[in-house]
Amino acid sequence: MKWLNDGIPPAQVAEWAGNSVAVLLATYARCIDGQLPDLKRRLEAAGDLPEAEGPGAG
Repeated sequence: MKWLNDGIPPAQVAEWAGNSVAVLLATYARCIDGQLPDLKRRLEAAGDLPEAEGPGAG
């Protein structure tokens, strides 16, 4: 679903679609693609990305 891929919050999309968030995500979660790089950038900018742990970290 384009709205989810464009980063519109699932609660808003569910309201527009006339579904619950659970139904929306159960139906469309596998279609969401391409948001991970943006989400990582936002988390890093906020300082909320967890530190890597274990072998090879750092």
